[in-house]
Amino acid sequence: MIADMTQLQFTAPGVTLGGVQPLIDGEVPAHEPRELDGDRIVWPLDEGRFVLVIEQGEQLRINFKLEGIRSDRSVNSLGLRFCEVRGVRSYLRNGYQSWDGSYFVAPGTPAGDGPTAKAPTIGFAMTALLPQGESGAVLLGFTRHDRFQSRFCFGGSAEAPSIDIETLRDRVPHHGVVSAEPLVIFSGNEVEETLRAWSRIVAAESPLPPLLPKRRISGWCSWYSLYAAIDEPAILEHLSAAAAFRDTHGVPLDIFQIDDGFTPEMGDWLHVKPQFPRGMEPLLADVAAAGFIPGLWIAPFMVGNRSRLFAEHPDWVVRHRDSTEPLAHMKFYGEFRWHKKSEEYYILDISHPDAEAYIRSVFRTWRYDWGCRYFKTDFMLLGSEYGPDKAQWHQPGLSRINFWRRMASAIREEVGDALLLGCGCPLWASVGLVDGIRIGRDIGVSWAGNYSAESLLRDQLTRNHGSGILWQADPDCILLRERFHELTEEQVHSLALFAGLSGGVIMTSDKLDELPQERAELFASLLREERLSCVFPELGNDQPVVVQLARRENGSSVRNLFNIAASPAAIDGGRELPPHGSWLFVEQPDDPLARWSQPIGSSRTTAPG
Repeated sequence: MIADMTQLQFTAPGVTLGGVQPLIDGEVPAHEPRELDGDRIVWPLDEGRFVLVIEQGEQLRINFKLEGIRSDRSVNSLGLRFCEVRGVRSYLRNGYQSWDGSYFVAPGTPAGDGPTAKAPTIGFAMTALLPQGESGAVLLGFTRHDRFQSRFCFGGSAEAPSIDIETLRDRVPHHGVVSAEPLVIFSGNEVEETLRAWSRIVAAESPLPPLLPKRRISGWCSWYSLYAAIDEPAILEHLSAAAAFRDTHGVPLDIFQIDDGFTPEMGDWLHVKPQFPRGMEPLLADVAAAGFIPGLWIAPFMVGNRSRLFAEHPDWVVRHRDSTEPLAHMKFYGEFRWHKKSEEYYILDISHPDAEAYIRSVFRTWRYDWGCRYFKTDFMLLGSEYGPDKAQWHQPGLSRINFWRRMASAIREEVGDALLLGCGCPLWASVGLVDGIRIGRDIGVSWAGNYSAESLLRDQLTRNHGSGILWQADPDCILLRERFHELTEEQVHSLALFAGLSGGVIMTSDKLDELPQERAELFASLLREERLSCVFPELGNDQPVVVQLARRENGSSVRNLFNIAASPAAIDGGRELPPHGSWLFVEQPDDPLARWSQPIGSSRTTAPG
């Protein structure tokens, strides 16, 4: 990447970024012509100055800030606008949390009428620009994510796109200087390796080192089999089945996790439903006695309006900025009540000392009294969704990420060395606090739709670069049962291979003594792959066949070709992959996964990886 300081233009093979303007609160402020002072660019403003500092090297490092402004001037955001963007065929719209999606978008794509945070014109943390007629990518990414949220806004037209990059300062008090988070710009020859290079920068500059389990997190979760209809007899029945499966197949199935459905209302985390007459402590002891790590589900930011917690402590929730009403993140006014009584769900105000003491006591009780050693923390996005324009917290003057990190840090402190999975969770602010993170929406029971395989096929590809560097990626549970879903045999097989070869978290929810033999043995084979690293060497090529390369510590690898299209796809040698079909290639006939190296209904085939 080359920076032309006189023209203030950045160039890389196939891509040019120019027309740079300062941004304050999303607008270009009135300013005098810019001044060049060595590696500094200065825009004199009506009040103070906007300063841009560029460090040239293998990666361009850019710092920008406001200087000399009144201390009582609040700043919502600080950024740069690239008005002249040339040579880009698509950009990575990088979502902020587990469920909002990451995918490549053509310049000029309209925002649409969906939620703003999920629009193709809004991204977070970083973007990768794919050049026209060239391989590789140009990456623009922020390096720190523990203080503020940083955002990308893609505008203009297909012929003349523009990019705004901003750090959301959330009106945090200052003393005359307001800084954005550091930014890097660099290019690479391969898309995923370029993304991995950014992940390594984020890991190196995180104030907390990433938490990386020595082997992949594996186990069983109650949600996709039982959903909220759980009780003690059903849990014990599935526990027995999971133990028998583990012992029969001799596989590492480490965790047995009870998901949502055992607490009466969100927020009442120390109470359980009558369906668990002994409470959770004896039940988790049964889980531990069966040789599993006991796990529980919790949504620590969520408070239902009909919870005891809200009835007794209405001052413990975040309020609307312009009213005294609680800020409701979710509303269920109709027939569906999410197996609870509450119509509204509020946000626990972690900045209230008593609220923080309460949630700390919950995690301390679950960890040390109940015996939980795996925590699936869900709906974690609630703590990072709202800035001061909408939310009023007990303690003013903090950024949304300050609030979020206060909760995540408190949880980590209380659970100690227990495993912590973030779900519906900020991906980048979580570095150093979670062991694993969900990278997409709930997998669901169908190939397409809101809760389906679509999210896995999209988000595993574009978020895989952080796995093993920032945290362990969780592609969600593998569906293996024969009934009560809308997937074909081909789709079940292909999705199991795709998720299982990702090298991240591997779990299922199905009753393990009811699986067809073929699927049980496939799951067992994938569980035995305890240490895999996965790459997608052709990421960004817009082809229907996904190439997945899974590497082992011993140097061997397997290559999975996955046709995600609804029509057959041709591959090398004139062969054809069926719709939604996978073909696994192994290096040696005695490879542990050789049995699965064939499309459904075809003869087994091995080939070089």
